[in-house]
Amino acid sequence: MKKRQIVNIVNFIRDVEPREPVDLTESVLKQIDLMKRYGLKGTFLLQYDAVIDPVYTDLLKSLDPGQFEVGVWFEIVEPQCRDTNIPWTGRFPWDWHVHCGFSPGYTKPQREALADALFERFREVFGYYPRVFGSWLFDSHTARYISEKYDIDAMLMCREQYGTDGYTLWGGYYGQAYYPSRANVFMPAQTKEEQVSVPLFRMLGSDPVYQYDFGLSVENGASRVQGVITLEPVYWGAGGGAPAWVDWFMKENYNGDCLTFGYAQAGQENSFGWARMKGGIEYQFELFGKLAKEGKIDVERVGDTGRWFKKTWDTTPASAITAHTAYDDDDKNSVWYSTKNYRINLFSDHGDFRIRDIHVFNENVRDPFEETVCLSNEAAYETLPVVDGNRHSGKGVLAGVRVMRNGSPVKAEKMTFTDKGDGTALIDYGTFSVLLRENGFTFTSDGDFELNYFYGIDNDHMEEIVDVSEDRILMGFEGATYGLKLESGAFTSACSARSEGGKLSCDIVLA
Repeated sequence: MKKRQIVNIVNFIRDVEPREPVDLTESVLKQIDLMKRYGLKGTFLLQYDAVIDPVYTDLLKSLDPGQFEVGVWFEIVEPQCRDTNIPWTGRFPWDWHVHCGFSPGYTKPQREALADALFERFREVFGYYPRVFGSWLFDSHTARYISEKYDIDAMLMCREQYGTDGYTLWGGYYGQAYYPSRANVFMPAQTKEEQVSVPLFRMLGSDPVYQYDFGLSVENGASRVQGVITLEPVYWGAGGGAPAWVDWFMKENYNGDCLTFGYAQAGQENSFGWARMKGGIEYQFELFGKLAKEGKIDVERVGDTGRWFKKTWDTTPASAITAHTAYDDDDKNSVWYSTKNYRINLFSDHGDFRIRDIHVFNENVRDPFEETVCLSNEAAYETLPVVDGNRHSGKGVLAGVRVMRNGSPVKAEKMTFTDKGDGTALIDYGTFSVLLRENGFTFTSDGDFELNYFYGIDNDHMEEIVDVSEDRILMGFEGATYGLKLESGAFTSACSARSEGGKLSCDIVLA
């Protein structure tokens, strides 16, 4: 069966930009013109200050609803607080600091009142409740509240990032979409009973090879504030403003090696201004139109994708993002595999292979802001670390798990990807292969080998080792206990495991 390759164009609208003078309406008009020109469907998300401005709402109401969908963007602004009798603590009418601009900065009753104000005002203007809800960052109580009260079709949240713009989303489902846990919107649920019944899509289309390590120094470790390599058209070095990068991203992201569906969110918020996004967005939208006509991608509204996802899967399916090359190097490759239980990244750089990342998901880990109001400029959502090649690199070590034989790393050959069905993928590197399964992974080679975890820094996002035996290792992080269990092979230490008969098979454990 052919796997769908989906692009969601999402342009969201603010009515204020305090950082620099910019024409906020020009971007919206130009985006609409381009989408009409190339026959592209898409979604506009309105912040509260835009919902109450007829300049935007009259324009959007005049559009063909079959092509243009309108939803809401949940960054909190001064008029929204004023209209709900909630004190505004921001520096400007719109302020990106978490304590004022995002839902974790408010009490539960305030979160509900702010959401109600947005949804009800939207209905007054458009005559219906919005079906799509997005924000760079929002809490689990808000996700439960709006999904149950307003019967939305899709939610959108920022991509993986560390410290960028003042908030960290680290260790989550790496792309496509998942059903969040009711207890923690950043954790995929393991069971249908504990999931929010609305799919959450990760935004922005990250570079699957370079974004994870962007800003990393082998000597000094990870950057405290990551830079950006995404499909956003305002980034010109490598990213959505560079035609060569866009061509590469579209080739690799939509190569079909995805298990379920290929996905990326394109578009840009109006507050960047048309001059900064013009070249990138014109190139992208023309390319999207061409690829759509050729039947290579589906460009559709977010609500359509959300409804299709809900109809297709009852619980979160396994998915993969596979890049057989890097933007500037054919001898690098990367596979991001995500399930409702964990995520893993396999990475090879000119044959130097390492498991760059493993994070475990647990639907019972509570949202850090469930009963707490964020009073700072920054906030973080994290999952449960096992391997973190970004945060644990430094002191001359590129962190990760390497395949070792006789004390030396086993060199990876050309990588191939095979969909084995039932959410499993076989990644073959010639000298060894990795079978990725919904609840674990299996390494196989012609001879025996070891998997060794090398790291340089252990004071950032590092798990505690609770217990180690030959067949099991238990870890702890932020009050949760979890680990790995070997079905074949044996642990020889907290950082090393040996194969048995050329095979090492590992399952995720939630204690």
